Amino acid sequence: MRCKGELLGYMNEGLLEAGLDEAGRGPLAGPVFAAAVILPAGFSHPLLDDSKKMTRKEREELRPIIENEAVAWAVEAVSAEEIDNINILNASIAGMQRAVLKLAVRPDFLLVDGNRFRPFEGFRYATVVHGDATYASIAAASVLAKTHRDEFMVRLSEEYPQYGWDRNMGYPTKDHIDAIRKYGLTPWHRRSFHPKELEPTLFDDN
Repeated sequence: MRCKGELLGYMNEGLLEAGLDEAGRGPLAGPVFAAAVILPAGFSHPLLDDSKKMTRKEREELRPIIENEAVAWAVEAVSAEEIDNINILNASIAGMQRAVLKLAVRPDFLLVDGNRFRPFEGFRYATVVHGDATYASIAAASVLAKTHRDEFMVRLSEEYPQYGWDRNMGYPTKDHIDAIRKYGLTPWHRRSFHPKELEPTLFDDN
């Protein structure tokens, strides 16, 4: 089975595989979101691709299709506080592991985007660099992680409109940096992230 961008349907024929990916490793604010998705055999959709290559409209159109047609899916958020405590790599791995444990169906094998993961709960797995552009299940997970995180940041921006999170999603854009300079940090900011534009003073007392 192939999808948009020549995505592969599986790595191990006959195994129930879950694709894993995360969204939000680079922002200065907000959680990192991780998703796990088990697609049915033969699943195909012309829009499915690495979520970074898709428009926001395409991702939002595809999200309910994935959620309705997947054998199982789960999304997990890891807070800024936990990111600060264990670092973003560990938080991303923890989020993906927790998402797997939330699946209604236990997968036989995990396809993990990137090159870092850790054994847990006896799951067999493989890491795949650029996996979200290689396997359909990882691409689907990337879409869910991204859309769920964007939705969260848009809602959060209603409480903190001055930071423009409905536009920048917490990433270090100029308007976000300028807002931090003017208004300071919120409880949703990652204190361990030290953008050079804000050094050396703003983060020193946090």
